[in-house]
Amino acid sequence: MKTYSTLLAVPFFAAAQAFADVAPPPALVLDGVPPISDELAKKIEPYSDFRPHGMMSWHPQRREMLIRRRLNATNQVHAVTEPGAAPAPLTDYPDAVGSASFPPTKGEFFIFSRGEGGNETFRLYRQDLASRTVTPLSPEGERAGGLSWARKSDRVVFTTQPVDRNNRGGKLWTAVHVMDPLKPGSDRVVSKLDGGGWGAFRFSEDGKRLAFVEFISVNESYIWVMDIATGKRERVTPQRKGETIFYGEVTFSKDGKGIFTTTDRESEFRRLVYISLTPGPERVLTGRINHDVEDYDISFDAGRIAFITNENGSDVLRFIDLATFKELPRPALVQGVIGGLTWRPNSTEVAFNVASARSAGDVFSYDIKANKVTRWTNGNNPGVNTSEFVEPRLVKWKSFDGLEITGFHYQPPASFAGKRPVIINIHGGPEAQARPGFIGRNNFFVNELGVAMIYPNVRGSAGFGKTFVKLDNGMKREDSVKDIGALIDWIKEQPDLDASRIMIMGGSYGGYMTLACAFHFSDRIAGAASTVGISNFITFLERTESYRRDLRRAEYGDERDPAMRAFFEKIAPLNNADKINKPLMVVQGLNDPRVPYTEAEQIVATMKKREKPVWSIMAKDEGHGFVKKPNADYQFYATVEFARQTLLK
Repeated sequence: MKTYSTLLAVPFFAAAQAFADVAPPPALVLDGVPPISDELAKKIEPYSDFRPHGMMSWHPQRREMLIRRRLNATNQVHAVTEPGAAPAPLTDYPDAVGSASFPPTKGEFFIFSRGEGGNETFRLYRQDLASRTVTPLSPEGERAGGLSWARKSDRVVFTTQPVDRNNRGGKLWTAVHVMDPLKPGSDRVVSKLDGGGWGAFRFSEDGKRLAFVEFISVNESYIWVMDIATGKRERVTPQRKGETIFYGEVTFSKDGKGIFTTTDRESEFRRLVYISLTPGPERVLTGRINHDVEDYDISFDAGRIAFITNENGSDVLRFIDLATFKELPRPALVQGVIGGLTWRPNSTEVAFNVASARSAGDVFSYDIKANKVTRWTNGNNPGVNTSEFVEPRLVKWKSFDGLEITGFHYQPPASFAGKRPVIINIHGGPEAQARPGFIGRNNFFVNELGVAMIYPNVRGSAGFGKTFVKLDNGMKREDSVKDIGALIDWIKEQPDLDASRIMIMGGSYGGYMTLACAFHFSDRIAGAASTVGISNFITFLERTESYRRDLRRAEYGDERDPAMRAFFEKIAPLNNADKINKPLMVVQGLNDPRVPYTEAEQIVATMKKREKPVWSIMAKDEGHGFVKKPNADYQFYATVEFARQTLLK
């Protein structure tokens, strides 16, 4: 097999680069990618300068917050001292800061997590506000995550796992740490759990117990409770024969006698429930809502539960009274996707971020007592009038077996005459969902090139019930590919779309789907662009980081099973590369722990061996997708040029 070191030796388009107007970032290794004109880059620039804002944490004593916002090339922690105030940067690293939170008492410091080069080996750090001093908290070389605070003592719980970069097959474990972050030496491992599927740890109100979740797959998980002093644990949701049940993040009730969580038990959708820790039935709190509850946060100060329901892709913010468990009036918000739901301590105010087709993403708060919505940030680029961006419409089509599949369709403005070429953009996951949020740079395709974009939710997508999400499992994998074939049939019937000019693109699992479509529908598409895509499930499962492997086997199938292995060999895009007869673009991060770089390397090598047209971009300082702005910008320039050559020539 060709190695990355040999890929580096490939001539780097040396002759052509002398005439290129835009130099690629030094970390990018290009092969087959033509020069990018400065003219094209300048046209795209306004579409790449949005700065989405995300809610991270409230200050415990002041009406201030930490938010996520891009600083230079990557997302960093910023402080916002009042609504509308300019965000003040608190961190500045070459790599993005993934999370940050204040302690629940004084707020003299915050804790943040950061990896390097996209490797996702996150380490926890404490940053003191007054001195800006940064102190490492979690062990070096181990993957830390799951940070959560004890509400009254500033203690934290977090987990660490070993990093098995070379897939040596060592024992996988999850260590549970409890620490006073002002005294890193107080770190104590209270338990060491077998496997990598443990997470969502939460303290009880008295700080003596932890509730947490054992994740088996997207369809199956269990809730446990642990005594911190002894490490003794007990599973509180039973394993039922012949039935798989999902349980989500857990919160103890104030009196510690029960827990709140989300579950799909006896329902197609995930509902908010209360479970007594003494024998008794689960109490369903959202039984009248036939949509997934995708997030919630509880305020004992306000006496409310704030929760978000996913309703046909758009989010709705709702509230429940803790005393009566009755739903309360909710605020009118713009249609979009909501995240970062966080109550402000000792108040009746909850913060969240919202992204929509015409908003990159901003932080808002809602005071339930005053019935007032407040905007805190503005992430749009003043150089682009986002009010003119196209709103998507929900479209539906029937697949090969009669199943209804849906997606979001962005049609170019009427100024573009005639039937429009189409990009089908497939989400990853695979248990993710295309949502009517902000499509960022992709607005350039619609507004400036007149290319329609369709974001499908093939079978296996989340948000449509637990039956739908299982329809692509195991040997049903290619049924989701057939959903795209049915979409191509639907496009052919539309008077404003050109079925002779279709390009497929997607990332991660969407990258696999892109590669699969590239050989299944080679005679029906113009080209395909795969980002961090799986080219062979066998090599993917053998090389993905060990902490993810069992979770992925539960979804895709176990490559160690002979029948499953034979099926993987049959459907692998790598083994069907001879059927790919249209141009292919492959994008990958060298440090990707999820989909190893070898997945991209092997499909590119095979395409070149067969003298098939292929462009490739490998980033030496990225992981599972490009997060550094210069890299992401250049990737998009190349994708636009690829689309122009395949769809618009």
